Amino acid sequence: MSEAGPLRYVSTRGDATPRRFCEILLEGLAPDGGLYLPTRYPAVDAATLAAWRGLSYADLAVEVLSLYIDDIPADDLEAICARTYTAGVFGTDAVAPLRPLEPGVFVQALSNGPTLAFKDLAMQLLGQLFEYELARRGETLNILGATSGDTGSAAEYAMRGKHGVRVFMLSPSGRMSPFQQAQMFSLQDPNIHNLAVDGVFDDCQDIVKAVSADLDFKRAHRIGTVNSINWARLLAQVVYYFFGYFQATRDDGERVDFAVPSGNFGNICAGHVARMMGLPIHRLVLATNENDVLDEFFRTGVYRVRRSVETHETSSPSMDISKASNFERFVYDLLGRDAAATRALFGDALAREGRFVLEGETFGLVRRFGFVSGSSRHADRVQTIRDTWNAFGTMIDPHTADGLKVAREHLTPGVPMIVLETAQPAKFAATIREALGREPTRPAALDTLEAQPLRFTAVPADVQRVKTFIHAHCR
Repeated sequence: MSEAGPLRYVSTRGDATPRRFCEILLEGLAPDGGLYLPTRYPAVDAATLAAWRGLSYADLAVEVLSLYIDDIPADDLEAICARTYTAGVFGTDAVAPLRPLEPGVFVQALSNGPTLAFKDLAMQLLGQLFEYELARRGETLNILGATSGDTGSAAEYAMRGKHGVRVFMLSPSGRMSPFQQAQMFSLQDPNIHNLAVDGVFDDCQDIVKAVSADLDFKRAHRIGTVNSINWARLLAQVVYYFFGYFQATRDDGERVDFAVPSGNFGNICAGHVARMMGLPIHRLVLATNENDVLDEFFRTGVYRVRRSVETHETSSPSMDISKASNFERFVYDLLGRDAAATRALFGDALAREGRFVLEGETFGLVRRFGFVSGSSRHADRVQTIRDTWNAFGTMIDPHTADGLKVAREHLTPGVPMIVLETAQPAKFAATIREALGREPTRPAALDTLEAQPLRFTAVPADVQRVKTFIHAHCR
């Protein structure tokens, strides 16, 4: 696509009204139910990569984000990134350093933030962007989100105390680890509201989409989102692909592979965006757990969502997802940005049949986008955690173990493999105990986390009940 003209945002389902970044920042879903994508991916050539190599994380973030944002003054964007990506927030000046394992295999440490999960890297930026834009507009925002474990705490810690922002976070009751639950439910901030939904993550996500699709309610109650359906969050994640690449290579002509534990397709979709921009990514290795909807698609072309009762409760719970919201963005690109065809699949076929199939030449295009996949089971992740600890003295969480297990099935000689870390092991103590017979280490400040008083509201998986709660608490 031509680089001419300003970059704007349109919907994957056909709403072609061109919007600027700050217009969609607070929106979430497009009015037609689609997801926002830029009209083109800015091209990054070898000279640009060479200029970016060696930048700090904050400075690299400015360079990447500025390609997509033309309605925040450069000085303001630099200040926002400088406030976000600090050693004080992420525990190290490197922010997202690479750790070597066996030869040619690295783990990129993405969980050094306040909630010990990779989602802090995007959510901390989102908190700063939201506060900035709301202050410019003189408005308030009610954030509605769904979490399978890590998005919720990352969002709440990023938004607590932010002016003009309330958070309403839906989570599946009893489906998170005790640590994950305590991180969220122990918050007593008056602008944070946790709703424990009687269902699975997909029920929570469906409620968020249904509320967002009610345009009258959404506008009257100033509803926004922080899930990775929000383009700004996904864009923030693109940065660490570039940062990881520069650490793993010496020359800008080298290629790398990334292995990504995947549930809602947001993390690996950011890798897809980076690759489309020109980052020399050889392959994007998608790793699922027992909820292998995405692995099934990349192996067979069949995308078949599961019902709540078919969604397995696993020891890598943040991936217990059977409807991958961000997958629509990739399919839109796969179909040559055909919005009508995308709408027919995600708006019609899934609603009617719960599945769709891509065959022949269309499915054959998947490999051109660099995707391969695999799945991991409980025994696999326990063994991978044990082997990694015994061989390298490195403790990894269950989701990262899923990624590492599948990464080893797709190694290419001479091509570095970067496994994206999902979280710190402390968040999943039961599985670490099973694998290693010891407790995971955790920051001293969190030693009594699970003993803190909890504040949450139990609700059924019912859209109207959630709307009623929001209405009663957003005044």
